[in-house]
Amino acid sequence: MSGDQARVSVAVAVPPKDAFDIFTGEIDRWWRRGPKFRHAGGRGGFVRLEPHVGGRLFESIDSEHGERIFEVGRVRVWDPPTRLAFSWRNANFAPEELTEVVVEFAPTSTGTLVTVTHRGWSALRADHPARHGLQNAAFSRMMGLWWGEQMTSLRQLCRQPGN
Repeated sequence: MSGDQARVSVAVAVPPKDAFDIFTGEIDRWWRRGPKFRHAGGRGGFVRLEPHVGGRLFESIDSEHGERIFEVGRVRVWDPPTRLAFSWRNANFAPEELTEVVVEFAPTSTGTLVTVTHRGWSALRADHPARHGLQNAAFSRMMGLWWGEQMTSLRQLCRQPGN
């Protein structure tokens, strides 16, 4: 990890095609819930990824005024079953502030190695609220731990019968 990116890998016991399909098509099942991972916090809602270049990664949030959509990013690379990339923005990002997430699916003798690289954080100023007061390596470590928790959920879902 550097100050600009966080990278995590997880081994899942399914072939690359299945890992890609679960990552993209069942994202709401493995994406953790709660305020650390979703804008909805404890409210209802779901996370979706539209399966094509230009497709949205978004969260639907139930509110007292009805459904609200927060667009996290757009798919930049859609190359099943090996690679996926999408832009990423937090709710407190200015419109021009974007990072990028690249997900790679590599076959192994027991399934697939899924590697997530979240990069481009150097585009945000040092005092940006998304950094939580952390600088460079400490911030990358925090993001790596965040993605690590997400990938643990992916691995658990891949273990379930029928996946």
